[in-house]
Amino acid sequence: PTIFDACRPRADVLTGSVAEADFAADLAAVIGGRGSAEYCDPARFFANTYPTRGLRNLLANVGRRLSGAGGEAAAIFRLDTSYGGGKTHALISLVHAVRARDGAPVPGIDEFVDPALLPAEAVRVAAFDGENADPANGRAMGGGVLAHTPWGEIAYALAGKEGYERVSRSDREGAAPGAETLRELFGGAPTLILLDELSVYLRKVQRLAGARDQLTAFLTSLFKAVEGAPRAALVYTLAIGKDGRAADAYGEENRFIGDRMAEAESVSARKATLLNPTAEDETVQVLRRRLFEQVDEAQAQAAVDAYRDKWALTGGALPADAARPETAQEFRASYPLHPEVLATLTGKTATLSNFQRVRGMLRLLARTIALLWQERPADATAVHLHHVDPGHEPIRQEIVTRLGQGAYLPAIANDIAAGAGAGGGRALAQQIDAAHHGGLPPYGAYVARTIFMHTLAFNEPLKGLPAERLRYSVLGPATEMSFIDDARDRFVAESAYLDDRPGAPLRFLAEANLSLIIRRQEQYVDAGDARAELHDRIKRVFEGRTFEMIPFPGGPFDVPDEVGDGRPRLIVLSPDAAVIGDSVDAAPELAARIYARKGAEGSALRMLRNNLAFVVADRERTAGMQHASVRRLALQALLAPERLAELAEHQQATVREYAARSEQELAVAIQQCYRHLFYPSPDRVGGEVDLAHTAIDLPAASDQPGAGQQQVVRALRDLQKLRLPEDEPDSPAYVRDRTPLKRGQITTLALRDEFRRAPALPMLSGDDIFLRGIRRGVEQGDYVYQRGELLYGAGDPPADLLIDERALVLTMTYARNKGIWPRPKPPPPTPPIDGEVRDDDDPPPPPPPPPPPPGTFTAEGVLREALLKLWEQARAGGADRIGELTIRMFEAGDGFRLLGAVGAVAGADKVVTINGGYGTSAGGSFQLEFSGPVADAQPVREFLESQLRDAAERSLEVSFELTFAAGLPLA
Repeated sequence: PTIFDACRPRADVLTGSVAEADFAADLAAVIGGRGSAEYCDPARFFANTYPTRGLRNLLANVGRRLSGAGGEAAAIFRLDTSYGGGKTHALISLVHAVRARDGAPVPGIDEFVDPALLPAEAVRVAAFDGENADPANGRAMGGGVLAHTPWGEIAYALAGKEGYERVSRSDREGAAPGAETLRELFGGAPTLILLDELSVYLRKVQRLAGARDQLTAFLTSLFKAVEGAPRAALVYTLAIGKDGRAADAYGEENRFIGDRMAEAESVSARKATLLNPTAEDETVQVLRRRLFEQVDEAQAQAAVDAYRDKWALTGGALPADAARPETAQEFRASYPLHPEVLATLTGKTATLSNFQRVRGMLRLLARTIALLWQERPADATAVHLHHVDPGHEPIRQEIVTRLGQGAYLPAIANDIAAGAGAGGGRALAQQIDAAHHGGLPPYGAYVARTIFMHTLAFNEPLKGLPAERLRYSVLGPATEMSFIDDARDRFVAESAYLDDRPGAPLRFLAEANLSLIIRRQEQYVDAGDARAELHDRIKRVFEGRTFEMIPFPGGPFDVPDEVGDGRPRLIVLSPDAAVIGDSVDAAPELAARIYARKGAEGSALRMLRNNLAFVVADRERTAGMQHASVRRLALQALLAPERLAELAEHQQATVREYAARSEQELAVAIQQCYRHLFYPSPDRVGGEVDLAHTAIDLPAASDQPGAGQQQVVRALRDLQKLRLPEDEPDSPAYVRDRTPLKRGQITTLALRDEFRRAPALPMLSGDDIFLRGIRRGVEQGDYVYQRGELLYGAGDPPADLLIDERALVLTMTYARNKGIWPRPKPPPPTPPIDGEVRDDDDPPPPPPPPPPPPGTFTAEGVLREALLKLWEQARAGGADRIGELTIRMFEAGDGFRLLGAVGAVAGADKVVTINGGYGTSAGGSFQLEFSGPVADAQPVREFLESQLRDAAERSLEVSFELTFAAGLPLA
């Protein structure tokens, strides 16, 4: 269960309406019936108060003394505890208890004292509160009386104006009255005298001559008077700890009063009874009672059991406390307060001189609980230290102002919680949570707040905590240790204020550490220098041998439309000129202009468009890339001898390490920022130009920092867009059908330029793969190469292939139709004609190409176009019927799609022929030759289609022969 299921805070705590006065008990205000209802209303006061052992003993002993039922009950009681430990609270309990007679009983008082022990008659109550005393001007008591001394105030409180008149001279002259005079004021009635904050009064009269001595005399007389009255009791407070030392702001005065009280006791009948209103082991119950109206004990047990089970699963990753059975028992008693909350507040925070033990914890925890119930985090199964959020203004003020920890304000703002005054920025812990803990508890904030609370201690050895105690403090049933460790590692790596000395515990420093020194140095880096460094590094990242890199063009005029050295061009757009945001709807306007135009003013159309690729920066990562450049220059500056000398040795070593890594980190940041790649493709991403988009894989980009061009090459090869010299060339049929070569012939120069022009074709890196593609086409019988008298076809020995305007690539169909291939046989030699002179060395003229067999017609093109050409040729040739039709498809997919149509042709005998094969990525190969009816070809198709999709290379030809026994009428 969460704390919201198991607990109900008190209304004033829940609404955050607890006033400062509700934490500062005012004895005079309670006696006068004014002030906060939390103290003045007896029922409400006791409902909010936990009956500690000391408080019950005090009420019982004082009750016996005042009622006369105690026999030899003590007359004088001293309440000892530190500042804020419940002394004044105990005095107010006495006031309400002795006023709770039968006529006006207080609900719930029997939880604190047996009502039978309380006096049945009215009790005279007189209290002196040093905080409200005014020794110089006199405190208004009523009836025109101004009391200057403790005895003046007590006389008026016990016997009114008449009582004051009895000691008025002593009050005006500052001379203590005698014991008998004081005893007269009791009037024989039960009398309770309360002395609180005498140390504050003593500070006020320190410049009045003889005031200290008279206070000693008064205390001695008062002790005698109380001891001599059987139904009188005196209770006074003293802010002195167990060791007899006073450590608060009035330490010197408290020590003086302690010594004087000891003197007064030495002449009285007996020593004062010492009581501690709130023992340390009862502090948690006091807190629970004041903060929570109700705690479901069954759900509390379920929550503690869940914590114990969680602790048991962590092995040795937690401190030994987690394995002790006593820890779960203590947690059960303190629930919903995690044991580490009490341990830290009492063992560390309480060592601060101005931390009021119980009162201070109440203030801090009340503000924390109000914030928790406002935000209701789903993982709040107990109140942890990490719920004390210094980013919440009331908590921040409690820590900074009341505890005097203003020196840590920079650490809070920079590392823990930026707060309202941070101009909308986020502290480091908040940045870590936003980047890494979306949808999870804010582990970064939990780690930072816990470390901070452990830092608030007076003694240096107490400050901070080890990793295992941090885990123990944060870990709960709804949180995971791995995330705690991850958040700690990230926070430690980036914190500006954590103590970074080797072996130091996790704790904050008031002054910044090395991380902040570096950040400050970054502020001095010139923006122009950082830009120049970044641009220079971007150029080096994207240099390479595959592409000619063109950095930061201003327009089409900066990108030539020429072949150059034969490499395609990689255009790196400046991050100041173009970036890509959350979505990619089209190529950047600058990239589109460069792709479409060339020359000055972009006045002409670009021809070699398939020769360009663009890399563009990501808007979200631009700042990180720029910061990496700034950081590198800052670290270089810190390496200067005079700057290194300012640092500790361990910091000097760290700066050298950071500087060595900064170049690699900058390269990684550049590659991760330049993750958008645009390349020529008919499958355009949007806009008006044929540019497609892909994102370079970020993990891959960081594998090889500084090799940005390699990542571009990898991405384009994965997309089958780029061909390197070592790659397999595209199939001859593929090239033929997607270039002007399908018309029959093209020069090698024009064909190569077509690869640089047409977005549907792959980009070629160099001429080697282009020439290998032509050679493969020749060897497979798809092409014939011709240059001058050189004719190179299937079965010929290899020939040198050139790329120029005289070298031709011909399709085999074209070469056959034109009688170029097979080579015509030379005619037999003819005898010379009379009178003819012939040089036998002269070669015979080439014979004319043989005419096609009569009645045979051939056409090439898109199927519909080729058939129309055939019908036209047949009609022109005088034919009226077709006896045989042969169709050969260049692409296997087209051939397979034609199977159904061919099968549906009526009146023909049909034979399907499939020749070719494919190669696998693992080096396997498969060859086949099929000839048969359409029905038998269908299973072959089903087998091949799935194989061809995954094949690394394939070459397959499908042809159909349709024989019309009766002839197919051309009509």
